Amino acid sequence: MMPEQREVSRREARRAAVFMLFQWDVTGRPLGSLFEGEADPYTRHVAEAVAARAPELDARISAASDEWPAGRLGAVERNVLRVAIEELDEGEVPLEVVLDEAVTLAKRYASDDAGRLVNGILGRIARERENGEEREERA
Repeated sequence: MMPEQREVSRREARRAAVFMLFQWDVTGRPLGSLFEGEADPYTRHVAEAVAARAPELDARISAASDEWPAGRLGAVERNVLRVAIEELDEGEVPLEVVLDEAVTLAKRYASDDAGRLVNGILGRIARERENGEEREERA
């Protein structure tokens, strides 16, 4: 009999997805191969979606950050941003929650400066997205 999987919060799942993606990004090993334990469905969904779209997400990060292309960012910051953009694109998590969670993760696992960097990049992406939606509504 398999052990029952504990219900995790979105916050915990998001953190686990960042860890899983960090391991994948840094080692080049298959997604989840170094992850300890069983990933919950939301963690796995977000991590797989990000891994599948990493080049596209990185291009958006690079476009939104003046002098810091995605490849120059630390692996923590890059994967926090990737997860946040994926959640924004899916549209199930409110913008304010995405921003708060991303900044908190960056500060906790990287630095206060990383929190400011993540906030600035995500703010720009959110504004561009909002402006694009407004243009579509007027068209």
